[in-house]
Amino acid sequence: MEHFDVIIIGAGLSGIGAARQLQEKSPGKSFAILEGRKTIGGTWDLFRYPGIRSDSDMYTMGYDTKPWLDPKAIADGPSILSYVNEAASEHNLLEHIRFDHQMTSARWSSSECKWTIETQRGASDASIEISCNVLFVCSGYYNYQHGYTPAFEGINDFSGTVVHPQHWPQDLDFSGKRVVIIGSGATAMTLVPAMANSADKVTMLQRSPTYVVSMPAEDPIANGLRKILPEKLAYRLIRWKNVQFQRFFYRQSRVRPEKVKEKLLNLVRKQVGEDFDVEKHFTPTYNPWDQRLCLVPDADLFKAIRNGKAEVKTGHIDKITNDGIKLKSGEVLEADIIVTATGLELKLLGGAEFFVDSEAVEFPQTFSYKGMMFSDVPNLIYTIGYINASWTLRSELVAEFVCRLVNHMHEHNVARCTPRVSEADKDMPLHRMIEDFSPGYMERGMHLFPKQGDRDPWRNTQNYTLDKQTIRNAPIDDGTLEFSNAVESAESEKSPSTPKPEVKTAA
Repeated sequence: MEHFDVIIIGAGLSGIGAARQLQEKSPGKSFAILEGRKTIGGTWDLFRYPGIRSDSDMYTMGYDTKPWLDPKAIADGPSILSYVNEAASEHNLLEHIRFDHQMTSARWSSSECKWTIETQRGASDASIEISCNVLFVCSGYYNYQHGYTPAFEGINDFSGTVVHPQHWPQDLDFSGKRVVIIGSGATAMTLVPAMANSADKVTMLQRSPTYVVSMPAEDPIANGLRKILPEKLAYRLIRWKNVQFQRFFYRQSRVRPEKVKEKLLNLVRKQVGEDFDVEKHFTPTYNPWDQRLCLVPDADLFKAIRNGKAEVKTGHIDKITNDGIKLKSGEVLEADIIVTATGLELKLLGGAEFFVDSEAVEFPQTFSYKGMMFSDVPNLIYTIGYINASWTLRSELVAEFVCRLVNHMHEHNVARCTPRVSEADKDMPLHRMIEDFSPGYMERGMHLFPKQGDRDPWRNTQNYTLDKQTIRNAPIDDGTLEFSNAVESAESEKSPSTPKPEVKTAA
């Protein structure tokens, strides 16, 4: 059986970034990347629907050590995929990647202080075991096998084509067709202007509105700085500027929600014109950042609405008919193609099974240590990005922590690191791992994740500034992480500190 110091799960944006940091900051450690698919890129390779793009600026979504040089700050999917491939190639990371290795289970042995990972090879029943000391899961939290589609009555009666954006058929011809896109999230708002260029008519059908803000695809300040400053310095300044703006805007949304709401809606009114019903179609019932805002570059969505190539309908679906969708209002939307941009499904750690000394790990019954480890589970780190800022800002911090942890364990000759809930913290109320954020995919799947407490280091703050203090600058040996070596008895790995969902729960 092959053995590595560190195994990274996933060769997407997070996994490639983690490998880059390991090479630089832990150069003596062996590592491998296990990727369940046949190519790198993760989300940016899987999703191929028309117009796919980032809804975060690439100066904050790019790697800290690899400047984003494209003039477009709001980048399309192929450009981001090219960036990830380039980041992997320039560090020769392809030779470390085991493609077609889908992790199905991971078993920790306290007597050997190692994880044994079982992987499935493609569609076959063939499996391979690989072991490591530290397991770093960078597979995100989406289900890559399929997205979420509600059980629409009559959908099998539809005579046209039904498509989910997560598995877009590359040969789908929508030119001259009537298209109805069900959904009001970032995917739907990307698809509308992209398909409106050649479709006969595109209708975005939403159950409820979402906040939408337009920004220039190119950042004029960024492009100006890159002309007069060295590449890396310009990138760092732009990154700092954009992080500060994200923090300011999010903070204002939390403390002055009505003011921010009115500002956002006024911007929409200017884009769509006085005759458009902004109150009905672009005014959510919740406050800004209770759900993620949708970013549209260069007002492309609003332009498609203004020129008549696209429209927005707000209402509830009664049923799917032979030739379209009937709403509960009685209105019928005729369609040749229905796109179910109805969201994604959450999946923790790629859906693999985890065992500590043959005992199955129940992750919802654990506390999340700094949003990146699990109480009583040794040598396992995972990365989940921000919901209110660019994903990579947090994934880079977590990868940095992994390097510090690996180096600390080497320097102190210890093989095991386990987060432990202290006696003083055992009465903590249980909170969802991500709070004050209510999109459908979170509501449907957050019960699968660990809980957070009401104090550090058991909080998941979703605050980049605080995370830099608690993840980057705090000492590794903080009194919560228990460092030890191999034990003969599996009993040593068990702890009575693990909380149960039915105990004292926050209101």
